[in-house]
Amino acid sequence: MKPPTDIDPTPDASRLAEFVALVVAHGAELYRDHPWRRTRDPYAVLLSEVMLQQTQVSRVEPRWGAWLEEFPTIDSLAGAPLEPVLVAWQGLGYNRRAIALKRAAEETVMRFGGVLPSDAAELRSLPGIGPATAAGVRAFAFDLPGVYLETNVRTVVLHELFPDRDDVSDREIVPVLESAVEEAARQGVSPRTWYYALLDYGAWLKREMPNPSRRSAHHTRQSRFEGSRRQKRAWLLRAVIADPGATTGELGDALARIERDAGRDAPGPEESLSVLEDLARDGFVVRDGDGWFVA
Repeated sequence: MKPPTDIDPTPDASRLAEFVALVVAHGAELYRDHPWRRTRDPYAVLLSEVMLQQTQVSRVEPRWGAWLEEFPTIDSLAGAPLEPVLVAWQGLGYNRRAIALKRAAEETVMRFGGVLPSDAAELRSLPGIGPATAAGVRAFAFDLPGVYLETNVRTVVLHELFPDRDDVSDREIVPVLESAVEEAARQGVSPRTWYYALLDYGAWLKREMPNPSRRSAHHTRQSRFEGSRRQKRAWLLRAVIADPGATTGELGDALARIERDAGRDAPGPEESLSVLEDLARDGFVVRDGDGWFVA
C-alpha cells in the first residue's frame, strides 16, 4: 500500500544521521578502487558515467582506459569522425550512447570552450546527459552535492529506509537523498565520498540480497537480448563498420545466416532493411545507392 501523499517520507533527524553513518561505514569497508575514481577530470568522469549505464563494471574497466588512450580529451572526441568513435564503443552496447557522448563533446567545445560545466542545468542541456549523469559528474568531478539516483543508490535507500514497503517511487526517494547529502556534509563527508559509499554498499546488497531493487515502483526486468531487434541492430552496425559499402542484400543475407546458425528464424529482407533504416534515422549509418556506410 502506498502512503498518503501528505506524509513526508524523509526520516527524522536522528534516523537520518544513523543512516548516513551506517552507509559511510559500509562504504569504507566495501570500497571499490575503480580507475575512474582516481581522477577528477570531468570528461573522464562523464565517460565513466555514460559507459556504466546498463553495462557491467567488469566490461567497462578495460574499455574506459582504452577510450581515453584514443580520445584523451573532450576536444579530441569532438573532432573525431564518427566511425572510430563507434568502433571504440563496440562491446559496450546501446550504441546511441556513443553518439550522444560525441555530440555532448561537440557542444561542450562550441558552447563552453571545451570545459565541461559544473552547473547542473548546463550539464543537463548537453546531449545524453540526464539528471543522474549530471549529478554524478558534479559529485565525482567537482565534489558538489545533488541527487544522484541510480540503481545501487536506490537499493540502499529501499533496504535501509523502506524495508517493509513495496512500489516505492523515486518521488519518495529524492527528498531522502536531498536530506542525506546535507547530513553527510554535517558529518564531514563530501558528496564524492558519500555517493561512492552508497554505490559500493548498494552493489554489495545486490550481490547478497535477492534483487532488493525490485520493490521500487520503477523496477523493470531487462528485455531479452538474444534474437532481439536490439541485437540485430548491434550486429548490422558492426557489419557496416567492418565492410563499408555493403549492400542491403549482402547485409541481410549475412544476418540471416547468423540467425539460422544460432537456431533462430532468419529475418526476411524487409526486416533487415527496416533495422538498417532505424540505424540511419538514429544517425549511425547513411545509405549511398544500395551501399551502407557509417554516418
